Amino acid sequence: MPATSIKSRSLGLLGAGNMAEALVRGALKTGLVPKDAVIASDISAERRAFFERELGVRATPDNHAVVRRADVLVLCVKPQQVDEVLSGIKAEFDPQRHVLASICAGVTTARLEKHLPVGARTVRVMPNTPMLVGLGAACIAGGAYAQEADLAEIEALFSSAAVVMRVKEPLLDAVTGLSGSGPAYLFYLVEAMTEAGMAEGLTQEDALKLSARTCLGAAKMLEDTGLPPDELRRRVTSPNGTTQAAVEQLDAGGVKAKLTAAVRRAVERSRELGRS
Repeated sequence: MPATSIKSRSLGLLGAGNMAEALVRGALKTGLVPKDAVIASDISAERRAFFERELGVRATPDNHAVVRRADVLVLCVKPQQVDEVLSGIKAEFDPQRHVLASICAGVTTARLEKHLPVGARTVRVMPNTPMLVGLGAACIAGGAYAQEADLAEIEALFSSAAVVMRVKEPLLDAVTGLSGSGPAYLFYLVEAMTEAGMAEGLTQEDALKLSARTCLGAAKMLEDTGLPPDELRRRVTSPNGTTQAAVEQLDAGGVKAKLTAAVRRAVERSRELGRS
């Protein structure tokens, strides 16, 4: 039978890493699920203790306990561990009861279904780490047996900590390269901006604070104004001014082309992980 509302169902995390933590924090903060309806499994005793101490939810080393207890399952392990984990829970997975969402980069719903009983309802999700502060971005796509209610349920779950969009599954590798890995690109930029500020005499603390706030404010302008980035860039670039001089230096170094190539390489790696 199709899923109804996440609020009336229990949530299980197979893996208790940072993304699982972000998802649980968001779901609890928004009241989407109560603490006693959440259970997480992990091989790390430290992460299990963290989930119990900091989040107030049950944690276990046993994946089977999660499947028995929860209706909605979220797979939060490394791509290389997917086959082993799913094969291990196959006997207890009930296609009528369970919905499985996976955040594993590159792993297709077809591969998920291969290791589960026939008719398993799966949803592939690509979120990013800003979910930890409630400002994530995530895209979802349903597997062969996923119903509209399943997609709506997973969308509601991830919306507790992210903006969620639905895309066709082949596009999820592109999403992985763009927004999944995207925070690292911005952190890389902030590293460079901070080092440049320090080289000009600012303290590390001040340079980092200015760089981070500048990125936050610029992103907020993009989101709130709805204007394209090239237009906003033109508005801050006075003829023959400091910004123009800086952008000319970036163009001379081929920065845009290199960033584009970096995203494409991340997309390719996502596809490689899916084939492994």
